[in-house]
Amino acid sequence: MKRKKIMLDVVYVTNSALGFDYLRDNMAYSAEDVVQRPFFYCVIDEVDSILIDEARTPLIISGPGETSTEKYFQTTKLAKILRPQIHYTTDEKTQNVTLTNEGVNFCEQALKIVDLYNPDEPWIFYILNSLKAKELFEKNKNYIVNENEEIIIVDEFTGRTMPGRRWSDGLHQAVEAKENLPIQDETKTLASISYQNLFLLYKQLSGMTGTAKTEEAEFEKIYNLRVVTIPTNRTIKRKDLSDLIYKSQYVKWRCIAQECLEMNNLGRPVLVGTTTIEKSELLAALLSEYQLPYRLLNARPENVESESEIIAQAGCKGAITIATNMAGRGTDILLGGNTTFLTRGMIKEIFSNTNSFKKLKADINVDLKDDNLIQEIREQYIQLLKLPLSEIEKQSDPATLLFLKIYNHLFTEQTKVVEETRKTILNLGGLHVVGTERHESRRIDNQLRGRAGRQGDPGSSRFFLCLEDKLLRIFGGDQILNLMQDFGFPDDTPIQSGLLNKSLESAQKKVEAFYFDTRKQLFEYDQAINIQRNSVYAARRNIFEQQTVRRWLIECAEQSLIDLFNRIKFVKNQDAVKFISVKLQNLLGTPFPGQLSEMGVQDLEFLQQQIEITYDLKELEMELIEVGLFRELEKAFILQEIDGAWTEHLQKIGFLRDSIRWIAYGQKDPLTEYKKEAFNYFNIMLARIRHRIVYFVLRSKIIIL
Repeated sequence: MKRKKIMLDVVYVTNSALGFDYLRDNMAYSAEDVVQRPFFYCVIDEVDSILIDEARTPLIISGPGETSTEKYFQTTKLAKILRPQIHYTTDEKTQNVTLTNEGVNFCEQALKIVDLYNPDEPWIFYILNSLKAKELFEKNKNYIVNENEEIIIVDEFTGRTMPGRRWSDGLHQAVEAKENLPIQDETKTLASISYQNLFLLYKQLSGMTGTAKTEEAEFEKIYNLRVVTIPTNRTIKRKDLSDLIYKSQYVKWRCIAQECLEMNNLGRPVLVGTTTIEKSELLAALLSEYQLPYRLLNARPENVESESEIIAQAGCKGAITIATNMAGRGTDILLGGNTTFLTRGMIKEIFSNTNSFKKLKADINVDLKDDNLIQEIREQYIQLLKLPLSEIEKQSDPATLLFLKIYNHLFTEQTKVVEETRKTILNLGGLHVVGTERHESRRIDNQLRGRAGRQGDPGSSRFFLCLEDKLLRIFGGDQILNLMQDFGFPDDTPIQSGLLNKSLESAQKKVEAFYFDTRKQLFEYDQAINIQRNSVYAARRNIFEQQTVRRWLIECAEQSLIDLFNRIKFVKNQDAVKFISVKLQNLLGTPFPGQLSEMGVQDLEFLQQQIEITYDLKELEMELIEVGLFRELEKAFILQEIDGAWTEHLQKIGFLRDSIRWIAYGQKDPLTEYKKEAFNYFNIMLARIRHRIVYFVLRSKIIIL
């Protein structure tokens, strides 16, 4: 069914599903398992979120690893007693942790080992991951723990959970150990691709979003895409008020709650954007103290289920909605409320309440003497509400017809109420958006602001900040604190200055530039193996699409023969010559006359002919057992060997990428050296694939029990 849908001319698919399908297609063992058509034209919704934000992390398909997980518990205990600045330093800008010399010595003594960096038993990766889990990955911000005691990643850009996704390189196991949860086995990378190289596979690429202008340079440099600003349909009436900066978190959150109270008293709807689950629940607790009604939307499963309804009703009079990151929510906030959701809500209330149902009977002048019909409606309405109205209208049974009459009556009533409420809210000033701190990217702030003042409606926005916020703490919070103390500002008096707003934007530009460099580096390093990846994937696809791989396999055998033949020219040791001789005989399955070291071009031609004879004899042997068996076996051997070698290659490339940066101390460019080494690794991999495939195919035997 999935393959049938994806084979259509126009396909709508999520970016991660597209990427994983691409990787799985290139791990397939038959043409029937491939679901995607060749890439041609792509239109990306929320293009900045996908090609900019999510491009920091590559897509990875993992398989079971072989490393023990016991070390994670040991290093987690060790991380708890290591002291910041003395044993390790944390860089929040680069999201990295580094051990000091004293920390290295302390860890070696605690673990009773000689060298943390011993390649035979490296501990350094476990320790650094445990420290990252301790310092940089926070519960209810970067992840949540579900009822099954699993770590579920929270998407930092959309605020949604990502079930089934795991951090790579042992980081997920370190977080599991930190939370004292069962540790799942470590994994190894089977296939990987960055979003940049995935979407650059399309011949034509385009996208749409409301917040791409700040990333114009990156779109042009990486994707060769030009950003065009389309004027708004109606004039923007939203007022973006100056930020308020407080000394402490406590005062800031109290002032946010007070702002919600004032807007609620006026009747204006309020949307509050928070950065983490924890902070959204903190504000919810504060609003409960003020006895203010609110709706909460964050990554917790019970809130996500009603996401569309919460956002759709955020424009109702006096509504207060608390939500983590508002990127890509996909539902407009309509002032006055959403008529469809209001109608559905009323139906649920009426059909679950006998008195409300009797009142409705009088309002719509319907005779409901038939108790069986009433009971039938009550049993069906929940299922009917799950269907589009167009589907309900196609049904003709009495219960559904009555349901439609009730639905249309309530919808008409709610349309009038919503229109009147909308006029009232417009006169009050529209939706008011509150930001609880500045994000690292200006685009995310703009996405939050942009929820107000849509389609020419009035609206307003204001950000509440404090000196303990991450952005201010990293970029100049101490200077602002000194300024506030010098001027004698009381704790509950905020700074409100256009100059400070410009300073904050400057800090955000620095963060954006840093992340651009991170994404650019990921792109450049992935580009180095992108040609290799495309070559391997093209070879795989070519193999299982062909009826026979005889010519391909014989070419591999001949090339392997040349490889062994050429090695003789450089080998002087007689034992090594004998070793190569044995390998050659194993390859051919037959001895050959003469001294190997004295063989010439004519002998090589003879051996190449012998290869074809050996192949034909092997094919005949297999076909006598079962027709078509040899064709299936050779394809399976080839694909398994390519997959195994590619997995090993990815592991080596990963280690190379992690260690190559140290070469900069030798006045060499790490990227250039990385490309050279990756190319050498690739050639070695291809030679090993050839040798192993030829040996397995030509020397395979069927054992009949």
